[in-house]
Amino acid sequence: MKPIILIAISDLELVENLLECAPQVAPDVEWVLPTNPLAKQAKVAACWYPSESLLDDFPQLECLHSVGAGEDNLGDLLSSGLKIERIIDEDQKVGMFEYALWGVLYYQRDMDKYHQDKALNRWQARPQRAAKDIKIGILGLGEIGRFVATEFASMGYQVSGWSRSEKHIEGVECVHGENALTDMLGKLDILVNLLPLNDATVGILNNQLLSKLPTKAALINCGRGDHLIENDLESLLSKDLLRGAILDVFKTEPLPVEHSLWANQKVFITPHIASAATDQSIAKQISSVAVGYHNKA
Repeated sequence: MKPIILIAISDLELVENLLECAPQVAPDVEWVLPTNPLAKQAKVAACWYPSESLLDDFPQLECLHSVGAGEDNLGDLLSSGLKIERIIDEDQKVGMFEYALWGVLYYQRDMDKYHQDKALNRWQARPQRAAKDIKIGILGLGEIGRFVATEFASMGYQVSGWSRSEKHIEGVECVHGENALTDMLGKLDILVNLLPLNDATVGILNNQLLSKLPTKAALINCGRGDHLIENDLESLLSKDLLRGAILDVFKTEPLPVEHSLWANQKVFITPHIASAATDQSIAKQISSVAVGYHNKA
């Protein structure tokens, strides 16, 4: 019998894409929906916001594999005691860096101000700033954060990064702890959030933290929507206590059409597209894990 992967994914489009590409990527592995009788035999579940009753419904599961780079979509299942895996994709790291780089250049080259000028029919050139003059702070120095920080440093930017535990990255000023975070924030031009979402980071981008940034500073949030207290950000922007924000993730997605962020001229919105692993990469990695569990039996 082939190794079986239970599809416990709330995104129906992703489910369709994986069912289409998985047989081509891993023909020796069976991907099944919860309604398939074979699902009861699965030891590995491909997960994206799975049902809270997943383990009760499928007691043979031994591994929960997130289809994203993070694990927070598993919710309370994180404490189930089962093996937890997530997607590790080099292309995803590159994609996240490209998004962050675009965001940094947007502010470095004053594109936000030129966009405002266009609305006023105003022709006004501004001095060009070099990478060496831009101070970037990275929140979160995990696998993706480390890659992004290293790439910015290699381009000549002044890069600092904050994490809860001590890190060492060549060319990057790494700090940890609350006092060090305050010092880092006060020096920045741009803050990039790449933290994982957990109990300690929910709501971390709040008035208390963001108000420590200089008024010239901007925020780029491509971590998770629940990191940001949206009202706090809008309040700071309305008082000119922050320059602006680029937001790719939101507490509620899609962002409701009536949300005030849509009309905020200091906020650039993208629909959770900063970076994602390809369907082929997801199918290949999770299939490989399923083969490993199957061979152990």
